[in-house]
Amino acid sequence: MTLISNAKKWARTIKRDVHAVWFAARDLRTPWFAKALALVVAAYAVSPIDLIPDFVPVLGYLDDLVIVPLGILLVVRIIPPDVMEEHREAAAKSTEWPASRLAAGVVVAMWGAGIALLVRLFI
Repeated sequence: MTLISNAKKWARTIKRDVHAVWFAARDLRTPWFAKALALVVAAYAVSPIDLIPDFVPVLGYLDDLVIVPLGILLVVRIIPPDVMEEHREAAAKSTEWPASRLAAGVVVAMWGAGIALLVRLFI
């Protein structure tokens, strides 16, 4: 396999796992700490707003390439394997992508707080 096909396969796996983690976070068999982390990671991954906007050179894609996959890997390790496998299968069959307005609101609030802090520091 070429590097590009490996990267595409890896990206599809991460995308499926984001969706599966979203499902697992709502499952009663998932421990509360895994649910909390899963909701944060999945909400950030599906949020239309990034912590670092994509138009920022290099750093803009860093969160998509590093933060999200590392968060997913951590969450997948703490969710019971049978629960994760069940939700991976459901995610692979699903045609609808989850969206989170709450996550978008949290990211916007974080940006607002950061800008307010910078304004306060420079005034």
